[in-house]
Amino acid sequence: MTLDIDLVSDFVCPWCFLGKVRLDRALADLKASRPDLDVRVNWLPFFLNPDTPPAGEPYRAFLEAKFGGPIKAEAVLDTVRAAAADDGVQYAFERIQTRPNTLDAHRLIYRAQSHGQKPARVQALAHALFAAHFQEGRDIGDKDTLADIAAACGDRRELVRAWLDTRDDIDKVRRMAEGVRRQGVEGVPFFILNRKMAVSGAQSAAVLGAAILQSLETGKPS
Repeated sequence: MTLDIDLVSDFVCPWCFLGKVRLDRALADLKASRPDLDVRVNWLPFFLNPDTPPAGEPYRAFLEAKFGGPIKAEAVLDTVRAAAADDGVQYAFERIQTRPNTLDAHRLIYRAQSHGQKPARVQALAHALFAAHFQEGRDIGDKDTLADIAAACGDRRELVRAWLDTRDDIDKVRRMAEGVRRQGVEGVPFFILNRKMAVSGAQSAAVLGAAILQSLETGKPS
């Protein structure tokens, strides 16, 4: 049996990072009881702020402008930290200097998927992009940084770096993001399970697991 999951996210969304970790946990639990299950996770791009400058923008200033000052911004970050604590996800928001434009990060994931890289490698790349931004404070809008991340996940750095300087797949990624919004997705993470069910938000691993099981059962002959 095959499980297809379309995961809509943005790499500057802390809830998307948490959602990815929780999905991994739900899938690990599921595979323990259903080892024959073929799981395919397809990443779809979303731009939280489509007007982010190509070179990014100062992270803290962005947060304070969005949430109404430093105290309110810190309260929002504390909420994220608290929600992620039980899942073992630690954020280092204080290390982030730049809120990047994520077009090239989404291109990198699209490239990995369209080139037929192994699913485990694609998932490792996605996790590495989140970790680079939220835990290491690296600028994932920077092409050199992206090439380094791809190389650490098994790709050839020089090929990735040269490809990032082209315009390959830019239009495709933008069309995909536009298509997701046209389908009514306004917030992320957003999970589409077997094209039958949708789950919105960084739900717990238990909730995601129950929804996945339901999507596997839906449509089965009685």
